[in-house]
Amino acid sequence: MSDTDPTDTDTTPDDTETTDGRQTDAKQGDRQSTDAAASDADTILVSSLAESTGKTAITLALARLAAESGDSVGYMKPKGTRLESNVGKTLDEDPLLARELLDLEAEMHDLEPVVYSPTFVEQAIRGREDPDEIRERVVEAFETLSDGRDRMFVEGGGEYDVGGIVDLTDADVAELLDARVVLVASHEVPGDIDDVLAAADAFGDRLAGVIFNDIADAVYDALETDVVAALEERGIPVFGVLPSERTLSGVTVGELAEELGASMLVEDGRDAYVERFSVGAMGADSALRHFRRTKDAAVITGGDRAEIHTAALEAPGVRCLILTGGHRPSGAIIGQAAEKGMPILSVQTDTLTTVERAEDVVRSGRTRDEETVDRMAELLTDHAAVDSILDGSR
Repeated sequence: MSDTDPTDTDTTPDDTETTDGRQTDAKQGDRQSTDAAASDADTILVSSLAESTGKTAITLALARLAAESGDSVGYMKPKGTRLESNVGKTLDEDPLLARELLDLEAEMHDLEPVVYSPTFVEQAIRGREDPDEIRERVVEAFETLSDGRDRMFVEGGGEYDVGGIVDLTDADVAELLDARVVLVASHEVPGDIDDVLAAADAFGDRLAGVIFNDIADAVYDALETDVVAALEERGIPVFGVLPSERTLSGVTVGELAEELGASMLVEDGRDAYVERFSVGAMGADSALRHFRRTKDAAVITGGDRAEIHTAALEAPGVRCLILTGGHRPSGAIIGQAAEKGMPILSVQTDTLTTVERAEDVVRSGRTRDEETVDRMAELLTDHAAVDSILDGSR
């Protein structure tokens, strides 16, 4: 039969029958046969329940540990979800850091084949993005990056279910790239276990296990005993429970100033870590009582609230003052702050906007540099079964 014979196309059924009588979707079968990646690299996809769980740091730390053991490693993040403007192009900062830290000679369009921006999602909703073409793009990039590599580390996109509009959730990616999945989760209250169980259902047999990260002392013991036991009884392995680490969960005053676009009126103490914020919107006496109960905090208040500035300078747990509205404090306040080594930041935005932006910076949990990744590698070595993560099988 020639390629142009009409019977070749006109009589092809939508469904075909297998040898055991089951019906399969021919189109689905075609997509699976053409989309599935062909690679000899052992592939681990690091996914997470939510943004800011330390997924990037864990992915890169595992890759570095594998490299230290002699493996040739590669990296990709199929869906770029952490967006920055870079020379007029929307890029995710995580692949940029991975390329630097893992010394990869790879193009950004391979490291990040899909820019999962709001514009992209809008186009997908309108049917202007073809899921099959997108999956093919991901597979082609993966095959390029994995060529000659022993291991591939694939980073999920924000929450594990992001990407459903183009059939590219983390579960879809794991299937597409034949990857086993390591799920990164936080834990604050007992009910958080429900989120882990829902993700386990989504990943099915591809879920290799869970890493709990940034766990506070108050819940650490209960998580390590009761919650881990409950999960493992359901066949969900837990690779480790990593304690909260200031250098990973907080942000330095200097970094905060950079992110907020703030002027530093007093620069001493710029390396101090900030983990929370306190708004100085009360009277002086109430402010002092409140500030004395806080720890590793930045006080955000109007630049003209001298009595709040004074109260913050007297509180041992306050690490810096962020003054809003573009107001400059008195010379006496600047002098006292300099004596105490407490930095003062000045921003043009109002107090509410500043609080929202500052909290976004701390919540972002961004993996900033090589030191961050190295510290995460130490935590994994001390508190997680790294060998099981790297060499486990489904």
